[in-house]
Amino acid sequence: MNNPFFVVDTNCFVSANLISNSVSAKSYDKILGIGIIAMSESIFAEYTEVLYRKKLDKYLSNSKRNAALSYLKRNAVFFNIIEKIYDCKDPKDNMFLELAIACNAACIVSGDTHLLILHPFRGIPILSTTGFLEYY
Repeated sequence: MNNPFFVVDTNCFVSANLISNSVSAKSYDKILGIGIIAMSESIFAEYTEVLYRKKLDKYLSNSKRNAALSYLKRNAVFFNIIEKIYDCKDPKDNMFLELAIACNAACIVSGDTHLLILHPFRGIPILSTTGFLEYY
């Protein structure tokens, strides 16, 4: 598969930017090396909101946050959602499933149990960061 699309949940994205040598960071780097991050406007808005939470001020400077989001905006491919999905127990997580369907994702990378229990979702693997590194 040439340039596969990957969907990354918010927790993985934030963790990858918080702890440079974490499993999340290694997964994120691997995704960037083998494929393309798929993005939607709603997920980008959530990434931004979470990354700028006050409780993260002591861990992330505004310049680091801006750089992470700017890099993502330049390098991700944005998709329009083509189907509303209501399959996840946590309704906020349906947007990751919707994006995965819209871009025909190779994989969803998530640490969220509400998503992980749906593995595979319509043939799309949902893997933890550790599972992703083992699989890819």
